[in-house]
Amino acid sequence: MTDDHTQVQEFFSARAADWDARFPDDGPRFAAAVADAGLRPGDTVLDAGCGTGRALPHLRQAVGPEGTVIGLDLTPAMLAAAVRAGRAGSGALVQGDVARLPLRDGALDAVFGAGLVSHLARPADDLRELARVVRPGGRLVLFHAVGRAALAARHGRRLTDDDLRAEPNLRPLLAAAGWHMTSYMDEDDRFLALAVRRG
Repeated sequence: MTDDHTQVQEFFSARAADWDARFPDDGPRFAAAVADAGLRPGDTVLDAGCGTGRALPHLRQAVGPEGTVIGLDLTPAMLAAAVRAGRAGSGALVQGDVARLPLRDGALDAVFGAGLVSHLARPADDLRELARVVRPGGRLVLFHAVGRAALAARHGRRLTDDDLRAEPNLRPLLAAAGWHMTSYMDEDDRFLALAVRRG
């Protein structure tokens, strides 16, 4: 495990037990982001960096009982919190790394990533790995329950031009990894970037 992975695990392990309580009003925003993903009944979707699984029930509802939902996270404590919250029934929970996904090429119809981009150790490589496991025409949803400026303020820092989630940075990053960004929204109460896997 790299130092980056160790830092991510330490950060989230220390916060897993009260993560949901810290952000009690995010549920409707997760539901709206999943609705914007364009999932269909029967789809196979990965929640990459699923954390405590807040998106899993919404993803399950979108793909229906015949669909497949996988929640993957690097941190065992977050997956344990998802189980305690009763979300394990909405999808299969897997401990793993987005840099080395245990999935075959083109296995997925979509990837949902809440708060994912800022925690990727190697964003270009990791987004390319996500593209590998999504079929051509499949979707990527990058979401955060608050916009970039609000998130920076929450962490007591200034918003800078080198933020990976800024549209001028994210669009070419996605393009180089095999994605075509189709929509970008950065508002106070929501960040949402949608992309399609190029064929």
